[in-house]
Amino acid sequence: MKKIFCFLLLFGSFTVYSQSLKKYAIATTGCSVLSYCEPKFNITYSEDSAKVYTSECGDNDIYYMVICIELKQTLSPVFKAEAALMTYVNHLKTQFKVISSTAYSTGHKLNGNEKTRGIAEQWKDDEQFNWKVKGWTDGRFLTVLLVYSKKDLPETTVNPFLDGLLFKGM
Repeated sequence: MKKIFCFLLLFGSFTVYSQSLKKYAIATTGCSVLSYCEPKFNITYSEDSAKVYTSECGDNDIYYMVICIELKQTLSPVFKAEAALMTYVNHLKTQFKVISSTAYSTGHKLNGNEKTRGIAEQWKDDEQFNWKVKGWTDGRFLTVLLVYSKKDLPETTVNPFLDGLLFKGM
């Protein structure tokens, strides 16, 4: 009886907390993202008329946000796009009222692709939300994936989302 109870307890907690990633298109960009919840994208335009696709959804008190900017002109070489990505993420820190952050880690390559670059950082905002942020670029798009929660952010859940971007044609 004790073995059956332990099995049911283990199985029950696995089913309650198990989540699966699904692939979702980022509107009509040709890019996609892996997410635990279904993103619904809104389209706005930046000051230079670039299309900005945004989405936010939540699952189990953890919130997943995607910001994808389709640039008007390709930024090349890719290190210039990475610099633009850093500038944009710094802008987001102001928008989200970040009060502390780690230093950027830079030079990430999405799925090992040399034509991409990524940056990563962790934040805490003025409402005590914990944030993990990863920005990606291929020179045609600047995409920032953000996860936030009042709880600790489990790497095994969060990192697959942060690394789950697929650029158009890649």
